Amino acid sequence: MPHPSSSPISAFRDILVAVTEEGRDDEPESGLGYGLTLAAMAGAHLTVQSAARRLTMVGGAGLGFVNSIVADENRRLRILAQAVAERMAGDAARAGVTCTTEAPALTYPNLVARLTARARLADLTVLDAETREVDLDRDLIDGVLFGSGRPLIVVPAGRSAFGAMRIVVAWDGSAQAARSANDAMPFLRAAEAVEIVSVVGEKDLSTSVAGAEFAPHLARHGVNVSVNDLPVVEDVAETLRTEADLFRADMLVMGAYRHSRLKEWFLGGVTQSLLARSSVPLFLAH
Repeated sequence: MPHPSSSPISAFRDILVAVTEEGRDDEPESGLGYGLTLAAMAGAHLTVQSAARRLTMVGGAGLGFVNSIVADENRRLRILAQAVAERMAGDAARAGVTCTTEAPALTYPNLVARLTARARLADLTVLDAETREVDLDRDLIDGVLFGSGRPLIVVPAGRSAFGAMRIVVAWDGSAQAARSANDAMPFLRAAEAVEIVSVVGEKDLSTSVAGAEFAPHLARHGVNVSVNDLPVVEDVAETLRTEADLFRADMLVMGAYRHSRLKEWFLGGVTQSLLARSSVPLFLAH
């Protein structure tokens, strides 16, 4: 990778990484290492938000014992969150990365709102992937994607170091796909190989801009790009997963969709499936 001052990824000047302590034994933390190594390569400022999810007390007589347990758990989570922040500050100092840390203790809705607002101040946010659809971390992903106006990288387990030499761009001609590819342009320009993948047969793409028409735009930005139209196998998410593995991709760039259910917004099916099971980091934008 070139020196940060000469690399296209130096366009990312402010990177936010967030983790949440919920008291689970399997808290994912790949995003911390990924964000730190990305910041080091880009010469960017790193902000680490290590938040503790604060449990609320319950009212009523005779519940003092329960509230004592809740208070002890809140104290434990605050200590864990603070320890992560301190560890990351030390790791960043050793890596020569300028780093700001915070360790707030917030209730569920306030934690989502805090991260979403903070993400608006960064060029890029990094979060851990969460395999469970009903989870605080999944709500954090939704909040950043649809509330921050900024792109997001979701990092699966085992990907604790940044790399983006080979990138797959999922392309269906939509505004979301165009936005995501544009936001990921620094990574695309720095990559050794970029493949535009269109999955055909799942929906009508006859009125969309084809990948072959989008490729010259990327080439004009200096991207080493190829185009691959693939028939759908099982479903779009599985087709993209398979192609990312065959291409030996370090990153999958795609637009994020949402649909309405019970008057709330939820990620679309393809994005949900890839978040639940992807071997490569997902670069998402809406």
